[in-house]
Amino acid sequence: MISRSALFRTLSTPVILVLLLVVIAALAKLTGSGPFERTVTETFIRVVLVVGLYIFIGNSGVMSFGHVGFMCLSAYATAWLTIPPMMKKFSMKGLPDFLLLHQAPLIVSLVVSPLFAALFAYLVGRILMRLSGIAASIATFALLAIINVIYSNWDSVTGGTSSVVGIPMLTGIWLSLGGAVIAVMIAYAYGVSRFGLALRAAREEATAASASGVDIVKQRLIAFVVSAFVIGVAGVLYAHFLGVVNPDAFYLGLTFISLAMLVVGGMNSLSGAVLGVVVISGIIEILRSLEKGIAIGGATVAIPNGLQEIAIGVIMILILIFRPSGLTRNQELTSRGWPFRREGASKRALPPAMPEQEAYGKNH
Repeated sequence: MISRSALFRTLSTPVILVLLLVVIAALAKLTGSGPFERTVTETFIRVVLVVGLYIFIGNSGVMSFGHVGFMCLSAYATAWLTIPPMMKKFSMKGLPDFLLLHQAPLIVSLVVSPLFAALFAYLVGRILMRLSGIAASIATFALLAIINVIYSNWDSVTGGTSSVVGIPMLTGIWLSLGGAVIAVMIAYAYGVSRFGLALRAAREEATAASASGVDIVKQRLIAFVVSAFVIGVAGVLYAHFLGVVNPDAFYLGLTFISLAMLVVGGMNSLSGAVLGVVVISGIIEILRSLEKGIAIGGATVAIPNGLQEIAIGVIMILILIFRPSGLTRNQELTSRGWPFRREGASKRALPPAMPEQEAYGKNH
């Protein structure tokens, strides 16, 4: 039987993370600053993206460079669905009539577009998930490149390299917060499910897991599809945040910054995914403000343009030198406290025990 205290300790992880996001949203609204609200909104969208990456990378241990491609698929899908028909006839006249002549509400697109990304992930994942290690990483990078090339040249459907405009700008701070909360809950639910436990077992010791009856390819495919759906939600929110989409917006730049956020936070923990986004996003905004200049007394202090990228790189290197397992040491934030204490490498590499695992240990 699962003890009440053990259950509380694990349930506190998603609850604390959600409370953290709500506090950030409340502070943004209290400041009454439009630019700060937009910054927080974008941060929440990044949370959805990085949590989606964690679902696959964190649980499988396979580094993927292609997941931003699913964000691209979903962003364009919501453009096809929600742009007014009159505008679609000019920029995307090659669309089939059921898309060209109709306009769907956002709520429909929030379901259909991520499902489109998840379906595509299922089709390609049946092949890619048979690969492991560096071969799998290279294959996912190739997938990202293929998506980018197709969407950059399919002029009649995607507008090619020209930006597709006319997407209703409906993503505000509360909608993005809702997306971030849903992403955290999906990631947690997957993590404590038998699918998540089986995949983490395969991550730690593939041979033993396979000998115990774990179908590694199947488990990776499930995580691949779930993560594509979550990242698809990020694509919808991002498209309706900017009001415009372009294939290059979903390519190398976004791929590497999102992976950096995951690694800096701690790629094997849900808390690390969320914390990495908050910390790196905060650093980016501080550096942006310094580039614009800050008035101190009668003088304006500013850093040279372009120094932002260098500073972010240096900061990430320093974090990874002193915290190779990320800020959270690959542990979860629970009611027992923030995982900043030093522990053995074996403990840092593993996620905290789930309630059923604790109960099993007590009874055996």
